[in-house]
Amino acid sequence: MSTLRVAEPFTFASGARAHNRFFKSAMSEALAGRDNRVPTERMERLYRAWAQGGVGVIVSGNVMIDRRALGEPGNVALEDARDLDALSRWARAGTEQGAQLWMQLNHPGKQCPNGLNRESVAPSAVPFAKELRPFFATPRALTGDEVLALVERFAESAALAQKAGFSGVQIHGAHGYLVSQFLSPKHNVREDQWGGTAENRMRFVREVHRAIRAKCGAGFSVGVKLNSADFQRGGFSEEESLAVIEALATDGIDCVEVSGGTYESAAMMGAGQSERTRAREAYFIEFARKARARVKVALVVTGGFRTIEGMEQALSDGATDFIGLARPLASEPDLCARLLRGQARASAVTQVKTGIAFVDKRALPEISYYEAQIRRIADGAPLLESPSGPRALWEMAIYAIKSAGRRNRA
Repeated sequence: MSTLRVAEPFTFASGARAHNRFFKSAMSEALAGRDNRVPTERMERLYRAWAQGGVGVIVSGNVMIDRRALGEPGNVALEDARDLDALSRWARAGTEQGAQLWMQLNHPGKQCPNGLNRESVAPSAVPFAKELRPFFATPRALTGDEVLALVERFAESAALAQKAGFSGVQIHGAHGYLVSQFLSPKHNVREDQWGGTAENRMRFVREVHRAIRAKCGAGFSVGVKLNSADFQRGGFSEEESLAVIEALATDGIDCVEVSGGTYESAAMMGAGQSERTRAREAYFIEFARKARARVKVALVVTGGFRTIEGMEQALSDGATDFIGLARPLASEPDLCARLLRGQARASAVTQVKTGIAFVDKRALPEISYYEAQIRRIADGAPLLESPSGPRALWEMAIYAIKSAGRRNRA
């Protein structure tokens, strides 16, 4: 079925070539060694399944640039070359059959559960929304020197990923983590060069990109994941996001993945999306059209794609260059290969809910269900046959109990 647009190759500005237009978006696999933050054999098995499943570009779950700043207990953390052998094995598994494997680099900022890290830091000492404050501490504001040190940390981690054999890196600038916090006027109320105006608030992500380029060179792919908006009053707006994309395109970014939302408003999981948007499948395609009108940089739209018809339509419109998939590949790791061979026309993904409004609004059943599926792929175990919110939360609780004593997740 070579007439499918999703089957067409794509060459990034860096010169890297993706053999099709499927883009596996980052999902936190939380499978690293709990004591050493190192990728494990389970991660190799997981990423080999995605590489063999027909994905053109695979983005890893968030790899933390600082061992003192984890988003959850099972994160890989990359600070130096001590774990290069394990990283290289992971890279080889994820690049089988010609797949591109990009490492997503992240720092949680204040978005880390209470008790996980010694402290939480952020651009400003702004607390979470009232209902989330029992779970997330009010952060300490970063000093200017600390901000500069974090820019360098992103670059060092990228250079190590390149040395290990990863095809590229993606800066995580979405979903409420540190880069996203710098971009948001709601969370960044600094009055120095890193805050205040929209131009100052985007300085951090631009400096991170420039530092990575300086260390890794023009031939190494560098992308960014950005919110189209935070979907919060007073947060990062659509117009500000378009301005950031324009600036990064000017700076030479290879790829921009469009998403949206934060833990406080989980638009990336479909929360608050209209039935019309769900029917169209691509949650953020209208925003991508606006971005396409301003930049030529490669664009990825993630969120909502379910059918081959919806994917083909999005590519035909020219608003996106790649089809970003996350949840479908957690429950069907070979979905892309089956779509390309004509053996499937759609993903079986459906929403996972408990009926408890507070829980469902934060997408906790969705996160729990797909984390359980990812662990099963990594273990070579049978996948859950039907999505169940209560079952997913129960599995998450059992997993947390088994991890007790090792700072399990909140």
